[in-house]
Amino acid sequence: MTIPRLSVLAFIISAQLTCAALAADAVPAKHAITHEDVWLMKRVGAPQPSPDGRWAVFSVTDPAYDSKEQWSDLWIKSLTDDMPARRLTFSKGGEGSVNWSPDSKQLIFIAKRDGDDAGQIYRIDVAGGGEAQRLTTLTLGARTPKFSPDGKQILFVSDIFPGNGNEDDVKKTAKERKDRKYSARAYESFPPRYFDKWLDDKQVRLFVMDAATGAKPRDLLSGSKLAALPGFGGGQGDEGQSLDAIWAPDGNSIVFSASTNRDEQARNAAYTQLFSVPVTGGDATQLTADKHSYNNLKFSADGKTLFTLTEAEEAGKVYDVSRLASFAWPIASATPKILTASLDRSITRYALPAGSNRVVFSFEYAGLEQLHSINYAGGDLRDEASLPTGSINSLNAGGKAVVGVWESAINPPEVYAFGNGAPKRLTAFNTARASSIDWQAPEHFWFKASDGHMIHNMLIKPANFDPAKKYPLFAVIHGGAANMWRDQFVLRWNYHLLAQPGYVVLLTDYKGSTGYGEEFARAIQGDPLKGPADEINEAVDEAVKKYSYIDGSKLAAGGASYGGHLANWLQATTTRYKAIISHAGEMDLVMQWGSSDSIWGREVNSGGPVWGDKAVWREQSPVLQGGNHAKGTGFTTPILISVGELDYRVPANNALMNFATQQRLNVPSKLLVFPDENHWILKGENSRYFYNEVHGWLAKYLK
Repeated sequence: MTIPRLSVLAFIISAQLTCAALAADAVPAKHAITHEDVWLMKRVGAPQPSPDGRWAVFSVTDPAYDSKEQWSDLWIKSLTDDMPARRLTFSKGGEGSVNWSPDSKQLIFIAKRDGDDAGQIYRIDVAGGGEAQRLTTLTLGARTPKFSPDGKQILFVSDIFPGNGNEDDVKKTAKERKDRKYSARAYESFPPRYFDKWLDDKQVRLFVMDAATGAKPRDLLSGSKLAALPGFGGGQGDEGQSLDAIWAPDGNSIVFSASTNRDEQARNAAYTQLFSVPVTGGDATQLTADKHSYNNLKFSADGKTLFTLTEAEEAGKVYDVSRLASFAWPIASATPKILTASLDRSITRYALPAGSNRVVFSFEYAGLEQLHSINYAGGDLRDEASLPTGSINSLNAGGKAVVGVWESAINPPEVYAFGNGAPKRLTAFNTARASSIDWQAPEHFWFKASDGHMIHNMLIKPANFDPAKKYPLFAVIHGGAANMWRDQFVLRWNYHLLAQPGYVVLLTDYKGSTGYGEEFARAIQGDPLKGPADEINEAVDEAVKKYSYIDGSKLAAGGASYGGHLANWLQATTTRYKAIISHAGEMDLVMQWGSSDSIWGREVNSGGPVWGDKAVWREQSPVLQGGNHAKGTGFTTPILISVGELDYRVPANNALMNFATQQRLNVPSKLLVFPDENHWILKGENSRYFYNEVHGWLAKYLK
């Protein structure tokens, strides 16, 4: 049968349309981000390259909504070929504090496995294979292990109880405390609690042991004058105090930073100075004695230079830039050479690739954290090859290799190799899930505020964005205040998940933010809430004026921690917003001073103690603006208040006072209390509930 010419053409067109439809079906349509997308992204830890530069080891957490189903293991990736990374351990408990042996054949790490009440040191033979061996069985566990330069010994941090001289004493004291009939805590120095834990009287120590099963650890500071000082200690972390300690190049001593005035934290800044102690133990030698704090210690490959990050604590100032410094080794002068003195930015991390005589480092600027380098003499500052967006959140060197983790708001974390041209992605744990999400990179813009500051902002658009439509605006305020909004994938306040129901999200770096120099970060001093809030309001005005798709009649604001403080201030002082979200937000400056885990910095910021004549304590406490309600200038906006009961940074009484104030003034308000959360909401189902409540509150008043 002959097919008419027109029918042939129709047949061809129909076939082409069918093929096009099949091709379209073959490429899955992108979807708006979900909480599952955010929560189930794999979490990639900081890679540790081997000393020979051939391998990198890092942790990968397989998250789950039920913490009992969550896994975390070590993975290893070759740096000399393109073979995919492979899993190195198979333990549900997870591993941390990885350190390579000098010959690049063994790894030590901290893990809590079957039978461990505290984290212990394990060793695994990477070259020969086999199961990991436990090297310690300490009652109070071990932290941050490091191989000696010859690989025969291990340095680590642990704790003792007051009066203990050895592990037998520690074990005996631990049993006595477990068996005692009372549960009271007693304190004679500040602070009594930190972040989400009540502190105890354990004392931090440095230990060295042979790198062998059954070896007996030696407490290097036992009986020393330094450890006997009432103010001796290290930085406080989740697992207790830490001492930043490394082996001296000859392996005969340990160099470390420690504080000697921790007992003055209620009335002074605590400084960390440099010390050294023989590997055989005994009295420590103090290497520096100034108003600097030193941390992140590293030796150059030739052992002739000690590098450190340092902050010159300027009296009466609320913020100090962290700079890269060095000492000739052995230290002949207690005065450091400041390598980045001309750079008005805080160095966040650095690495020392062998053979380059250059320090590779990163710092924050305008939403990004990129790679730079400087030579050992402090000259020839360069911008290294970096990805044009996003942030580096870890950086380490082994041999000539430099590796780290890079991410952006639309590229969840992956391991990258840096140097020799463009950065190279080494892993693909999250790329498939990320590619299925309909999201756009942040849009950056600046404006000049009425106070003269140049203010940087990022704008996040929702899925299926149409510039011809009108969208409500949600101004989300970062915490800190010494912090910066970064172009990165965020778990707790994910930009795109907040925008997902159809909002444009505005991220503003108000004065007090880092990444814009020391003066800008210090500009918050004496003006903790009003000035930053004014800049946020002006940023909202600028966004509405600049972008026609923003509906200026539908505005909301919210934040957490310092962002929660500012959210409370906005709710107390303006009626321009239709809804406010406040998580872990300060309601009263005086109460926050007296109930949080830090007070001295708050006095510095406000210009003096709460009983002095500084009006800021009264004039910038949100609760004391309650009279604005009657005047119609504040305390009318519906507010969602949330808090974790275990939050000791911004204690729950702030949220309770906030809710009481709103109810007293008959303001629409809702209080969410998470009994098992701290300053952050870290549990999967709690997080899902929180986002649902935020979206519900915004929808109620913006849509």
